[in-house]
Amino acid sequence: MFEIETPVLELVARGAFLFILFMVLFRLLPRRTGGELAPVDLVFLLLITEAASHSLGDYSSLSDGVVVIVTLLILNHLSNRLVLRFPWFERMTAHAPLQVIKDGETIPRNMKKELLTPEELMSHLRIHGIDDISKVKSSYVEGDGRLSVLKKDEE
Repeated sequence: MFEIETPVLELVARGAFLFILFMVLFRLLPRRTGGELAPVDLVFLLLITEAASHSLGDYSSLSDGVVVIVTLLILNHLSNRLVLRFPWFERMTAHAPLQVIKDGETIPRNMKKELLTPEELMSHLRIHGIDDISKVKSSYVEGDGRLSVLKKDEE
């Protein structure tokens, strides 16, 4: 039950491969796909859940699952450190904000890029207390999928 059945290096390589694969895939998807989690956090959560489920049933050794989980913890910590130390790493792994409203007008190309419909946009604006798009100075879909809104100055 506690004996490692799979070579440790193979478990580490599997965990690392999946971590990097999911990071690349989430970088290619629109920002809103992950909800309000940063891509690194979402990947980490998905992989930890997967590794934990294997250690509960698919592996006959709990130690195999523990090795994968520890590998993912280390990779997550390392990626967070790299983001803090190297700005280029954050640009490589996270989406930059994308403007979808400028001076009360939508930017259709950017809305299409984010798969954001006018109805969804208005829903997000209402959450921010805005009922008319002309009251918006600018709005961005942030890297974590949330919509940030800057209102025009009241005259």
